[in-house]
Amino acid sequence: MDPTSALDRRRALSALGAAALCPLVGGPVSARPAEPARPGHSPSLGPGEAWRLLRKGNEYWVGDRLRHPDQSSAHRHRLAEAQHPFAVVVTCIDSRLSPEIVFDQGIGDLFVVRTGAHTLDDLVTGSIEYGPLQDGTPLIVVLGHQRCGAVSAAVSALDGGRRAPGHLADVVEALRPAVTEARRAGGDLVEATVRAQITRTVAVLEHDPALASRVGSGRLGLVGAYYELGTGRLNVLRTKGFTP
Repeated sequence: MDPTSALDRRRALSALGAAALCPLVGGPVSARPAEPARPGHSPSLGPGEAWRLLRKGNEYWVGDRLRHPDQSSAHRHRLAEAQHPFAVVVTCIDSRLSPEIVFDQGIGDLFVVRTGAHTLDDLVTGSIEYGPLQDGTPLIVVLGHQRCGAVSAAVSALDGGRRAPGHLADVVEALRPAVTEARRAGGDLVEATVRAQITRTVAVLEHDPALASRVGSGRLGLVGAYYELGTGRLNVLRTKGFTP
């Protein structure tokens, strides 16, 4: 090999090695700035403030301006020992309705409880109660959505007089009161049932023995909201415990 070519090769390899080491030794690659503390993690946060944080996050989602807060490795390390979410979101299992996305939140911001059409039983209700009772979480949001598949399946089963397969039959039975209420209201039965299920779920939580005193004193707020799949917007159907 020509001595000049060999020298040039060694210089090139040396330069590549130095470039590879830059991130390790604090070279020209800039570090991600630390995230500022967000008011959502304050223990004094009230229901109204918590709801305004979620509404603002939804505006970012609707406007295609997501900020992706609280998703850094630094924030992950801060939360390793403790968490203090500022809201509980009770919603459907639908893949188009991920609370951290539609509210533009990150890790540690939300307790999320998901069942088909946000149906309740004792275990689910206990999971919802955890945030307010154990961590002082000031807000519960019941989030239903447009064209809910669980509601459509329930309406179809009840209209056809047939039993849904497996434990889907339990979801159908849990939705039966909302379907009955929606029939009286008229209009599109599926969409009316979704709305009825939202307001009925809020009412159940409002009168839950473990939560009622918190709602009555204003320490805990409840919001029932309907989510539009196409636009990403929220329509508030019912609130309790605070003024939005």
